This record gives sequence, C-alpha cells and structure tokens, in this order.
Amino acid sequence: MITLTDNAIQAVERFISTSDKPTGGLRIEVTDGGCSGLQYGLRLEAEATPNDTVMEYGEIKVFIDAESLPTLDGMTVDFLDSIEGSGFKFTNPNAVKSCACGTSFSTDNNGGDAKSCTPH
Repeated sequence: MITLTDNAIQAVERFISTSDKPTGGLRIEVTDGGCSGLQYGLRLEAEATPNDTVMEYGEIKVFIDAESLPTLDGMTVDFLDSIEGSGFKFTNPNAVKSCACGTSFSTDNNGGDAKSCTPH
C-alpha cells in the first residue's frame, strides 16, 4: 500500500487537468540510477498495463508495476510547495540510504547501479 497525502493528490489532479494528452493516472516506478542506485519515476499515463497494481485515491488512479511494488510498499508520497522549490517528497520505509537529491535511494537488497547526481 502506498499513501498519497492530500497535497500530493491535489498536485496530481492539477497536472492531469493541464495535460494535453489523455491521462488515466499516475505511474510511480523504481528504476536503476541515481547516486544511491535506485530512483523514483513519476509520469502520467493513459492506462494501466495488465501487470500493474492500480490504487485509487478519489478520482486519481496510481499505477505500479509488479517489480516496483515491493520496494514501494508502505511509502508515503507528499507534494511540497515552498519558496525553496516544489516537488514530490517520498518517505519510503524500505529505503536504507537516500541521496540529497531526494529521488535516489537504496534498499537492503538493492540491485541498482549508482550514478553521479552531478548535473551535466
């Protein structure tokens, strides 16, 4: 189970309402990369795939692939909007190490390859 805060739900609703493509929900995934080995990915998608778990938060649907789900289980997603910047914040009980960038992490059984977080 993943928790989306009210701020995260409102942000996703706002992004969906301004999207120029048909959007059925938000995909949250884990991919190799980032300076800690794994990173979160977010994108709007038209529909779920057959292997996705679909979670509903009011009108918002969240799609999570079968490989990412165990790593994301128990995570809370928030959206922060402040003078320092805005963006999604991930609080993941499965992460044993996180990078300062906020989207890169590792777990006890992390198989990702760490990459530099330095902008190119």
